[in-house]
Amino acid sequence: MHETTPPVPLLAVAHGSRDPRAAQAVEAVFEQVRRLRPGLDVRVSYLDHTAPSASDALDGLASEGAGEAVVLPALLTAAFHSRTDIPEVLARSREESPWLRLHYAATLGPHPLLLGAVERRLAEAGARPGPDTALVLASAGSSDPRANAIVAAAAAELGRRGPWREAAAAYASAAGPRPGEAVAALRERGARRVAVATYLLAPGLFADRVRAQSLDAGADTVSEALQDAPELAQVAVERYDAALARRHAPV
Repeated sequence: MHETTPPVPLLAVAHGSRDPRAAQAVEAVFEQVRRLRPGLDVRVSYLDHTAPSASDALDGLASEGAGEAVVLPALLTAAFHSRTDIPEVLARSREESPWLRLHYAATLGPHPLLLGAVERRLAEAGARPGPDTALVLASAGSSDPRANAIVAAAAAELGRRGPWREAAAAYASAAGPRPGEAVAALRERGARRVAVATYLLAPGLFADRVRAQSLDAGADTVSEALQDAPELAQVAVERYDAALARRHAPV
């Protein structure tokens, strides 16, 4: 009999939060990945606040004799964490465990399937696009303008897909406008109703901030964070496959 080579492990790296709901949501996403890919060793780690850390998870893979792994940033945009924090962790791992070949996958977003996940959560919240209803896509926000531009582009695309009366991006931190400011501006421009889409992977501080500021400013509906929307697991599998495909690409 021929022995089957086990698939390359997948290590997801999420931001981490003091709020236990965040880790529960991330784990739920990757439990769906396990169901999509039976037999795949799927592990979850975090950059901060939650164990295991990405470094500890990589050490665990190395100590167990893994020869390679795909590292997936479980983040909705490429910004400081995916461009600096995680690569620094990978560099240390390569130095300490040079036999462990690491393949760095792209962040979950941007991806067209994530727009479908946003629309799923809006529909669940009772929000419907229409000529009198405007949309705010509210993300965590970043000091990196490239990440914020990605969110703004996603808001514009959602506005076209709706079709919503108007669509605007907002940011819970690091950039403006804030969710409440975006809601107020849309009202001032004539929107009779405003729906807010929480463009965050998991519940927690930022999701609570988006909801509170939006409702205080007069939003009619605020969707939940994406959490275990099935589109996230599909994107994660796609990113995993793409990272492995690159290892065979000609240099």
